[in-house]
Amino acid sequence: MKPFNYNYSDFDLVKTIALTFPGTEESISHEATPSVKVRGKLMCRLHDGGQFIPIRIGFDARNHYLERFPEIFHLPDHFKNYPYICMWKDCHDKKLIAEVLEISWRSLATKKQVKDFDTSKNSLG
Repeated sequence: MKPFNYNYSDFDLVKTIALTFPGTEESISHEATPSVKVRGKLMCRLHDGGQFIPIRIGFDARNHYLERFPEIFHLPDHFKNYPYICMWKDCHDKKLIAEVLEISWRSLATKKQVKDFDTSKNSLG
């Protein structure tokens, strides 16, 4: 068994932002890495290598972020056939992280959760 080299605190910022979305829950994923799920489906996690955070985002949005922010996002071969983008763990741009996590959350949440979220968001602004 290969040793895994990760620090749970590397996931704290992403986890904190992800958990602000309705219906998200903290969980444990592959190789005991910390993750956030929506309705039991993986939204994001700390990769077991500890260097990046895979985030479920969908293929179209993934291409946009890979092109626009190549210093923050990348796509290892293993993830090419899956609707994930990988963000380097040292990204601290809260606005960008929240933007990508909202796309992820919307793809996993129920229609009612999305509608209620949009209603509450619009009533605040």
